[in-house]
Amino acid sequence: MSDTKHHFSYGEDYLTAGIAIKIAQGEIKGIISQSSRAKIQQSRRVVENIVEKGDPVYGINTGFGPLCTTKISKEETNILQNNILQSHSVGVGEPIDLEIAKLMLILKVQSLSKGYSGIAEETLDRILYHIDNDIIPIVPSQGSVGASGDLAPLSHLFLPLIGLGKVSHKKEIISTAELFKKTGKQPLDLGPKEGLALINGTQFIAAHAVQVIAKLHNCLSQADIIGAMMIEGLQGSIKPFYKELHQLRPFKGNIHVASRVKSMLKGSEIMEDHTDCDRVQDPYSLRCIPQVHGASRNAWLHLKELLEVELNSVTDNPIIINEDLTISGGSFHGQPLAMAIDYACLATSEIGSISDRRIYLALEGNSPGVPKLLMEDTGINSGYMILQYTTAALASENKGLCFPSSADSIPTSLGQEDHVSMGSIGGRKALRVLDNLEKILAIELLTAAQAFEFRKPLKSGIILDEIHKKIRTIVPFADKDRVFADDIEKGIEMIKNKTIIEVANQVSQKEKLSLETQFSNEFEVY
Repeated sequence: MSDTKHHFSYGEDYLTAGIAIKIAQGEIKGIISQSSRAKIQQSRRVVENIVEKGDPVYGINTGFGPLCTTKISKEETNILQNNILQSHSVGVGEPIDLEIAKLMLILKVQSLSKGYSGIAEETLDRILYHIDNDIIPIVPSQGSVGASGDLAPLSHLFLPLIGLGKVSHKKEIISTAELFKKTGKQPLDLGPKEGLALINGTQFIAAHAVQVIAKLHNCLSQADIIGAMMIEGLQGSIKPFYKELHQLRPFKGNIHVASRVKSMLKGSEIMEDHTDCDRVQDPYSLRCIPQVHGASRNAWLHLKELLEVELNSVTDNPIIINEDLTISGGSFHGQPLAMAIDYACLATSEIGSISDRRIYLALEGNSPGVPKLLMEDTGINSGYMILQYTTAALASENKGLCFPSSADSIPTSLGQEDHVSMGSIGGRKALRVLDNLEKILAIELLTAAQAFEFRKPLKSGIILDEIHKKIRTIVPFADKDRVFADDIEKGIEMIKNKTIIEVANQVSQKEKLSLETQFSNEFEVY
């Protein structure tokens, strides 16, 4: 990348989920270099020449979908591009999150700046204006089937270019007409192919996948830490995390998780206190953390690798290769991401499922020194009993959301588009499952911290001890019933804000400890 701290060059630099989020959050500025502009200009000239010659090329001088055999005159090509944005703006439902809409803009500029789409520089510069000034179009969440691109959401995304639709401007939702009055901007007059280039693509699916990558990474990292704290609280064994075991079944995710958890348990007095106990092995929810968390890590890695291909690809149609070659293909089809998103959705649900089992295990009172329901005076107090009802409900809801969206297809466009990916639905669904997972992990964090308390005055490893201290500055120990919903809200905030990750990183740096594994770069960088 050309100066990774300040600038990202669209169409040239390698885009990742992390970089896309930093651009969206204003930490990096996206620019279009002169060399990319030269490619864009050349591609635009090819489109203009096609119009002049009059040879039929899909979407440039023909109708769309089943109307691909309908010839459009030279004089009507511009009207065609404006019409497609309007006719395809059929989205319904609640608007998507503004950051996702902004990510869609960023991902679309990256794809169009490759110079194979015939887009005009002026159009790209107007999109950059929206990104740089945080003027974000309002996009309905429903209506895309994830093939022939995310047509409906992308149409809504780009209505403001022609003076239509609504935008979020300075935390207020206003019409584009009102925005133009405030800013003095004028609608663009889209040229041949531009409308089609704007709405053909997978940017709705990909923008959701960007957030899935970021949120799932956060949850996976914290699930390992919380699981390690629960092992301490319930005096589980450290042996299932030995590298000697995992080298005999060397899945990358398993090795990574086992190494991280073992490093957090290193030097623990709690571990040493039960070295000679007569328990042979722990329940699966403790013993199989490397296998279950590790499998979800592998799913995350798979989606990350596929997403990075997509973020650096051209996904519209037709593709302008050169003066003599335009190809009407299917690079807008969302299937490559749709299937991986469904896989990641299942992986997300499974982290919540095993977390709920650890919470239940903590309440049973079968670990020496830890009272039933994690409270000494029960009967008059219910302790942490009902918190697990919530995680059971959330885990069950997630299981119901795991049916793969990509397993379905309903023909559209009078049969011209006879197989679609439904990846747009999968992306939205995966984020719902992640939202539930954050809540489950928040409750396990509270539960693990409560169990951990009963091990005092014994100390854990320095990382977990410092994390526990931090938790206690936010949520106190519970010796009697209280409104636990308030605790849960604080726990959710800790999960979303990466509180315990920050503590772990600070302690690691200060004490020169390492949570690194041989796969740390693959699993920690996105």
